[in-house]
Amino acid sequence: MTRTGADLFLDALGQYGVTKFFGNPGTTELPVVHAISETDLDYVLGLHEDVAVGMAAGYASTRRQHADADPGVLPLGVVNLHVAPGLAHGLGNLYGAKFSGAPVLVTAGNYATDFQHEEPILHGDIESMARQFTKWSAEVKHVDALPTMVRRAVRVALTPPTGPVFLGLPVDVMTAETDAEPERLGAIQNAGAGDPAQVEAAVEAVVGAEEPAFVYGDAIARAGTDAVENATRLAEVSGARVHGEFIISEVNMPTGHDQWVSSLGGDAEEVAGLLGSADVLLLAGRSTDTTAFGQAADRLPQDATLVHVSDDAWQVGKNEPADVAVVGDPGLVLGAMADAVAERLDDVERERRLERVREAKRRVASEPEEPGSGPATKAQLARSLHSASGHSLIVNEGVTAGGALRREVPFEPEGHLANKSGGLGYGLPAAVGAAIAEAEAGGDRDVLGLVGDGSYLYYPQTIYSAVRHGIDLTVVVANNANYRILKDNTLWLLGGTEDDYEFTGMDFDPPVDLVRNAESHGATARRVEAATDVTEAIREGVAETGPVVVDVAIRD
Repeated sequence: MTRTGADLFLDALGQYGVTKFFGNPGTTELPVVHAISETDLDYVLGLHEDVAVGMAAGYASTRRQHADADPGVLPLGVVNLHVAPGLAHGLGNLYGAKFSGAPVLVTAGNYATDFQHEEPILHGDIESMARQFTKWSAEVKHVDALPTMVRRAVRVALTPPTGPVFLGLPVDVMTAETDAEPERLGAIQNAGAGDPAQVEAAVEAVVGAEEPAFVYGDAIARAGTDAVENATRLAEVSGARVHGEFIISEVNMPTGHDQWVSSLGGDAEEVAGLLGSADVLLLAGRSTDTTAFGQAADRLPQDATLVHVSDDAWQVGKNEPADVAVVGDPGLVLGAMADAVAERLDDVERERRLERVREAKRRVASEPEEPGSGPATKAQLARSLHSASGHSLIVNEGVTAGGALRREVPFEPEGHLANKSGGLGYGLPAAVGAAIAEAEAGGDRDVLGLVGDGSYLYYPQTIYSAVRHGIDLTVVVANNANYRILKDNTLWLLGGTEDDYEFTGMDFDPPVDLVRNAESHGATARRVEAATDVTEAIREGVAETGPVVVDVAIRD
């Protein structure tokens, strides 16, 4: 059977289980875009390349949850961008996908291989542009290489630690004819059960501890709900308190659990205060814990035994010593540890440790705020989201409001996704992608996006994609009319009080009318000024069909 490279590329994706194709088209992508009309793939249009990448990433992360229950689901996002400028536009959310471990195949068209040397308009070294943000970056040079390279790209994206990959698709390769066939994808392996000697050393450290503390990271949730269950069980049989890594994106242990204490913040002294009494610290599924200021090692007790467990060898012992180092699937490793610790630790010792956990929880507990007549606080907004959303998936890019969300809401596994990179503009497109995945799965789970007003204004045209494709989604904007995180960091970095600064470029004055902006893209939108009205406004948004934007005034 003779077909074009574009047909072969799409046939391979279809055989692997791809159903959605995100993109923003350009001339060099026309062979692929035209061929899509002859397939069963749905083309999801983003009005900006970074929107398309963010949607694909949110879709992939949510499909990974679905694949945990149904092995027939391929948890891969695929997106097509337009040569060098289009890829450059998409690098922001490609960066976000890398930190979130989103398995995304990013592609971009390119000029014909015998024409690239002339450096035509929009040209660039797209393979190099994508390389630092991907697990693998390459350009297909001949149509007969296409089946192997597509198969390899998909496998690399899906193999733990998961993440984005890139393929350049020159126009002559896409229009060339070939009798090559798609290659079978084959099985995707996990990261293994770890070095048995190191697993045993980890067990011995936890059993022999005076006060163990665990820091759980997102590689646990990415390994599936069984991994989350094993992580929870290990905490229970160990009597250990559990914290979440800095910039936590997923639910690695139910945050309403009695042994869950808090996520770690960005203040090194505060973190040192939380962890300083621990003599054994288990860092499981955790990525780089370095904040904008200072080093990760400064946040950890220097005389504690540090036990690292990760499916990513690069993260083990990277910024601090690993006294015990286990490279393997977090679910398999933590499950084996739980079995062994349960056999060796008696109930009296476990209860003694649990009393220390209760003390730690009392130290970090905050008093709830009562709603007033004015705008909501961030904590009140978080509680309103929880009260109004029920069994929902919340996709979070509230930089300051998101911290309150993580503190206030008892999340169950697979109930939370967030921007992990720290850069803005990922959350709103990711929420749309997550809602597309939920609709495709046919479930009844609502998707809510929480974004700050600064985040929303990066890509407000994302709402158009939700409207165009009939997506049911509620977006809640935490609106304090400024980049609050930059003001906080100014005081942190430079000292002084707010009266000492003009905060150049940090206030939205004049304000942007987010309601009219959302309505201009076809969504339903409303503004909420009073804290007492927030819960009902979100409930109404969830009950409505289609995209709804709820612009909530919050106290700064």
